[in-house]
Amino acid sequence: MDNADGDGTPADDRNGGGAAADAGAEQSDDGGGPTAVLLDVLPNGRPDDDRPQSRKSPVAYALGAPSFALYELTLAGDADVSVGDRIALDGSDVGRYREVSFDDLTRNAAAEVEYAVEAIVEADEERFVDFYNEAGPITLRLHQLNLLPGIGKKLRNDLLDERKRGPFESFADVEERISGLHRPREVILERIVEEIRESDLKYRTFVGREE
Repeated sequence: MDNADGDGTPADDRNGGGAAADAGAEQSDDGGGPTAVLLDVLPNGRPDDDRPQSRKSPVAYALGAPSFALYELTLAGDADVSVGDRIALDGSDVGRYREVSFDDLTRNAAAEVEYAVEAIVEADEERFVDFYNEAGPITLRLHQLNLLPGIGKKLRNDLLDERKRGPFESFADVEERISGLHRPREVILERIVEEIRESDLKYRTFVGREE
């Protein structure tokens, strides 16, 4: 997952050209603007920033919802935020933001990705259950359902046959109706995390999608 224009310059920032803002359609629940879940907060700024402390701004890393884009945020000096908070990217707590790759994250931020993904999925279960209802073929030989860990030909066909009888209503409904698929929510989570971490995947189902 590359930076908005590939070089991480200020042109990627919301206040420096808007490229990242255009790329991250992370609409909040009330339609008020882009949002993201905080992965790490650095109150003293980036450690590789050699400027005097008085010239540094607090920095944070965050995971956007719903596209799962990764962001570096420059925070306002008076921002009162913590890891796990859902923050408005266009709000008063954020001065600038730009899209980054997984390799750009701090160690702490990288360790929080799975928890943030889980929070986003739990807050919007219907969207991810609908993947089981709506997933379609990618090629003549490959189906979107086959991109999920552990979903082979048999489980794929069982899902396709069962959803013809009626849409799945929840993860619990998927688990009850599909013998052999015991953790449908965790299967989705695992695939999303893989797409976030691996920049060279050929197919992406969740990361980068705008709802």
